[in-house]
Amino acid sequence: MTNFGDLKSNSGVKALNDFLADRSYVDGYVATQGDVTVFTGLGKAPAGSFAHALRWYNHIASYGAEKSKFPAGSGKVGTPTKMEVDEDDDDVDLFGSDDEEEDAEAARVREERLKAYAEKKANKPGPIPRSQIMLDVKPWDDETDMKALEASVRTIEMDGLRWGASKLNPVGFGIQKLSILCTVEDAKVSVDDLSEKIEEFEDYVQSVDVAAFNKV
Repeated sequence: MTNFGDLKSNSGVKALNDFLADRSYVDGYVATQGDVTVFTGLGKAPAGSFAHALRWYNHIASYGAEKSKFPAGSGKVGTPTKMEVDEDDDDVDLFGSDDEEEDAEAARVREERLKAYAEKKANKPGPIPRSQIMLDVKPWDDETDMKALEASVRTIEMDGLRWGASKLNPVGFGIQKLSILCTVEDAKVSVDDLSEKIEEFEDYVQSVDVAAFNKV
């Protein structure tokens, strides 16, 4: 009987799969103890990528305990005895039925892969819509403590809000405004709500303007 190598390895299963590409059994045209030996050596069903070996494995497994009643076989893989040839001469479309079984198995494996791919693609999360916003926070006058103003603004925490860089820009008459950058998740943070929260610091903030708004 052909030695397929280590049936626990991919190379061994591939050798078996290639051998069964145009055969129904590992030893002639009927199930024999040779099939049982290889079946036992595998230990488990081959992966779906080995369609021929999987078809054969499921077929042998369907016999259950009846496998012990299989004949010993010829000992020559894929070579039928003279008696087997004579008996098979009377069969009609012997290999056609095997081809149909193989085609059905290949189609099942393909459908399972397509379904798994579609589910994986559907469940794959897409990019989260975000925006980068530059806010101009204006104080009441030139005596406003701008460090305290900025510290107050940065105490605002919202799910989907991340504060960035900032700097002071002159407005006029010695007054400076705080230009501060933030990144928000569009679905979680409203610019209007954020502006209102900043304006709640009434001791420091006169108004808030959106200086720049960009999708990222």
